[in-house]
Amino acid sequence: MDIRYVCSEEEFRTDSVLSTAAERATALGIALAGTVQPVDPEVPRGHCDIVLALLPDGERRGISIDLPPEVPGCRLDPEALEAAVAVVESRLPGAQALVVNKFGKQEAAGRGLVGAIGEACAKGLPVLVGVAPQWREAFLAFAEDRAQPLPAEAEAIVTWLQQACAARAD
Repeated sequence: MDIRYVCSEEEFRTDSVLSTAAERATALGIALAGTVQPVDPEVPRGHCDIVLALLPDGERRGISIDLPPEVPGCRLDPEALEAAVAVVESRLPGAQALVVNKFGKQEAAGRGLVGAIGEACAKGLPVLVGVAPQWREAFLAFAEDRAQPLPAEAEAIVTWLQQACAARAD
């Protein structure tokens, strides 16, 4: 099992780095499955709008519930997330690696993308996961302390993806 994670204290850094790395890896011919959370500098980010880009084609899916800003609480639409997960899982057979934008509350509870992560690991695919600092302990417990950190740098991630996919092909 080759599972790596990126965790940054800088807000939106992990999203940006994973999106850039996935784009570069795809351009190099690495077949990815998974999710990234695109960072569009033209669109203001709020906690109310959660959009995933599904790999490899970048199909965008909104996975948040449209609630007024004054309503507190989680904006995630679990049904929309599960629909996105089904697409990711259907794309795993053609993938060389899995990228998951976030290990968060849903994953810590055994939902969300944990099934896709487990399936990818069982198939021997390299797995890359974005982890927010507050979920690092839960992620490491889930990965049974076998996950290794990568720096929040696109070049380092792409280099690892190239090496991991080449090693698997041998």
